Amino acid sequence: MTLIHPTAIVDPKAQLHESVEVGPFSIIGPHVTIGARTKVGPHMVISGHTTIGEDNVFHGSATIGGDPQDKKYKGEPTELLIGHRNTIREYCTFNTGTVQDLGYTKLGDDNWIMAYVHLAHDCVVGNNTIIANSVQLAGHVIIGDWVILGGLSGIHQFIRVGDHAMTAFQTKLTQDVPPFVMAAGYPAGPAGINAEGLKRRGFSPEAILNIKRAYKAIYRQGLSVDEAKSAIDVLTDAAPADAKPHLVHMRTFLDQATRGIIR
Repeated sequence: MTLIHPTAIVDPKAQLHESVEVGPFSIIGPHVTIGARTKVGPHMVISGHTTIGEDNVFHGSATIGGDPQDKKYKGEPTELLIGHRNTIREYCTFNTGTVQDLGYTKLGDDNWIMAYVHLAHDCVVGNNTIIANSVQLAGHVIIGDWVILGGLSGIHQFIRVGDHAMTAFQTKLTQDVPPFVMAAGYPAGPAGINAEGLKRRGFSPEAILNIKRAYKAIYRQGLSVDEAKSAIDVLTDAAPADAKPHLVHMRTFLDQATRGIIR
């Protein structure tokens, strides 16, 4: 208990590993579970049915596990799930889910969440993402792995952003962003593939070349989405082994894009 500041208020029913640190004036509610070596900074409020994994760092003045901002919410015990090794900066707001959708909001592992980010109800954020200052995720948003969201980006509800995608500063997303694609603008349009990010993550030159070819089929050849799917199928058949899974991933994403993709 020496790691809990004397001005902090921790409900006796909360389950905190003995190695958890809690800073001054923070409040932790009765249905909160926090894993080993997680650091809770000053002036934090962690409430709701919130489960937090190991080795997370909360820099302070954030509200985690608050009720969803949804008029249909009637106090149901929905959840917020946070994985391991995440960094959450100041003034972020993460809400629990709703029974009308997943029943939980989820943040994966190894994410870097900058100040003033809003993670609304029933959102799912993958692993190894970077979400810059003041990014706002409306409800029911799904963010893939290794995604980078530029500062002040706004994400409409029910949007999906594919793995390794990236948005520029102040991007407005009202449709899905396929994997590997960079988006920019208000509203967003395609701006090439995230080639530099793929290089840094060890993608082979052949894999990147084939992803570029798939991007051109979707955005540069005047094809409809269905025609682009067929073109990607042809590319996949001819692609080297290390490129095939990425092309299949793009093709599957297009099939699942219920709101359409940025064009």
